Amino acid sequence: MNQWLKLLLEIGPLVVFFVGNNKYGIIPATGAFIVATVVALSASWLIARKVPVLPLISGIFVIGFGGLTVLLEDDLFIKLKPTIVNALFAAVLFVSLGLKRNVLKIVFDAAFHLTDEGWRKLTWRWAWFFCLLAVLNEIVWRSFDTDTWVQFKVFGIMPLTIIFSLTLVPLLTKYHPENEAKAG
Repeated sequence: MNQWLKLLLEIGPLVVFFVGNNKYGIIPATGAFIVATVVALSASWLIARKVPVLPLISGIFVIGFGGLTVLLEDDLFIKLKPTIVNALFAAVLFVSLGLKRNVLKIVFDAAFHLTDEGWRKLTWRWAWFFCLLAVLNEIVWRSFDTDTWVQFKVFGIMPLTIIFSLTLVPLLTKYHPENEAKAG
């Protein structure tokens, strides 16, 4: 799938959420977020005949927690969603490391080629990053108003994730099997 289209399908629902919150408030925005998420996941399936794992898991949580938000008219559920999703991702990565069954390697081996040590280090870093995102979400939604939290969710988490991903480039380069063979 074209990378720009993939990015649009991942960011589109967040933009809908942000605009909806600014115009109509958190509850209607959450309903629109659910619809936009279902549309984006469906479009991914129609275009590529597959849905990426992380957006799928996040989408399931958007539908579940967003549905509770709309049904109960309580924004607590949509605010907890990023904390729970990021904590779940972190826990899965930590457990996979403990079981010596590296989930990142299993899921992304076709996209990245790393040595076992590279996969281990990458997994540790992502696990801790997901912990950081969970803690940041808790701090922001508990310390600021809903509009500030929505802005953080849309304009804070994505840039932080992009910046973090860029910091991983040296690790990906260093532990690529070809580079490790040259160094050895």
